[in-house]
Amino acid sequence: MMNRTWMFLLVSAVLGVVTSYGADAPRLKIAVIPKGTTHVFWKSVEAGAQAAAKELGVDIVWKGPLKENDRAQQIAIVEQFATEGISGIVLAPLDDTALKRPVAMAMEKKIPVVIFDSALKGEPGKDYISFVATNNRKGGNMGGTKLGELLGGKGKVALLRYQVGSASTDEREAGFTEAVAKQPDLHIIVDNRYAGATAGEAKTAAMNMIDKLKEADGVFSPNESSTFGMLLALRQNNLAGKIKFVGFDTSPILLDALRKGEINALVAQDPQKMGYLGVKAVVDQLRGQKVEPVIDTGVALVTPQNIDTPDIKKILQLP
Repeated sequence: MMNRTWMFLLVSAVLGVVTSYGADAPRLKIAVIPKGTTHVFWKSVEAGAQAAAKELGVDIVWKGPLKENDRAQQIAIVEQFATEGISGIVLAPLDDTALKRPVAMAMEKKIPVVIFDSALKGEPGKDYISFVATNNRKGGNMGGTKLGELLGGKGKVALLRYQVGSASTDEREAGFTEAVAKQPDLHIIVDNRYAGATAGEAKTAAMNMIDKLKEADGVFSPNESSTFGMLLALRQNNLAGKIKFVGFDTSPILLDALRKGEINALVAQDPQKMGYLGVKAVVDQLRGQKVEPVIDTGVALVTPQNIDTPDIKKILQLP
């Protein structure tokens, strides 16, 4: 029979091998791929992703297309990471259909993919690990409800959409139109114009519908760049502050316009939380922990009346 001393030495040796293996195991490397890299929203997502990486002891590779309409570049980035054998991918797809194939390729290679911000066609928990996002339809509905409230439930409103194929903004626009439809004396007079990927393109689109904007009592735009572009167009035509304006997202420029009365309300996401939970979800999956198929990161309405309250300041990351 093996005596206790030898048993202790054997167990210690085995534990030493296991400990050594754990210490020498390669560090997880997670690719975080936004829709674009220029908007303030994405910089906040990156901050949240980096915070999760530091807390969880993993490395982040942040890479995305420069403009939010470059589907080909985003597809190439996903394929590149899948080929290089990255540990996991956190992706905000520019197009809910075009990114299906590269995501499927990564999943087939046993590289878990978490979708964030904007949906991808497929089933969360099956075609990809999880969907981490704002409830976008709810956010759009809040915007439409608030615009109706600002107008006393009656008047003409204009909708400047974002771009075709963007699932997140499609949901916001749908939520907005549903809210307006519940208010029988509120009418959408234009809803077939698209802002495009940048604030400059959005301003041009808004300028091209200026005759309709002059008719309108209120306007809604569904993301940071479309809201900023609309703001610039209203300013240029001396309409800022005269038309009730509800936008989406909360960059410093938009918050400043809110305080000045040029914007009446902003639907706020929590991009830092989105980045943090997206990275955490893919790391949990890699470490064998349970991941919920859908993770709601919350949505709030910011107004001049509540912008300085503790709950809103927390969401906006204000001191």
